[in-house]
Amino acid sequence: MTANTRKADHPVAEFFPGRWSPRAFTDAEMSEQDLLTILEAARWAPSAFNAQPWRFVYSLRNDESWDAILGALVPANQSWAKNASALVVVASQTHSVPPGKTEPVENGTHAFDTGAAWGYLALQAHISGFAAHAMAGFDTLAMAQAVGLPEGYVLHATVAVGQQGDPASLPEALQARELASPRHPLALRAFHGKFKASV
Repeated sequence: MTANTRKADHPVAEFFPGRWSPRAFTDAEMSEQDLLTILEAARWAPSAFNAQPWRFVYSLRNDESWDAILGALVPANQSWAKNASALVVVASQTHSVPPGKTEPVENGTHAFDTGAAWGYLALQAHISGFAAHAMAGFDTLAMAQAVGLPEGYVLHATVAVGQQGDPASLPEALQARELASPRHPLALRAFHGKFKASV
């Protein structure tokens, strides 16, 4: 198993630098209750007007729905995600009914809020002893069909969840990439008082 040697520049809880997105998974099965615990954490993410626009469609390996969801991923992602214990498709509702209104209006923060929910999901997976890796590489039409996506919703990602495995189990081209990626220094991403557009 690949070690994570990342260090934070400022004091934070271990699970922030400790969490990363491996591609190597074991063949261990995952209980639905374990996955629901991870999704429960995502349920508590903040959202504008408490609209909670995120939606998750999940499949455990060997479920009837597994092949269609896996098959909608691009081949490079299929090559390793097939070993995950669960796949979670992340979508969001684009409109909501804000306080004081009776009709749905466009929710300008649906993607932002759903990103927060994915972050909670990823952190809870790590805390629970699992790994989670989000993928944007999928056929949108095939995935929409696989999960029965209704009108008024958009797809964002598919998340592979499972027990972290041996990098040697990956296709050779991916083995060298099985590392906890670094982060840019905070000073290049957070600015006091004014945006530094040149950074």
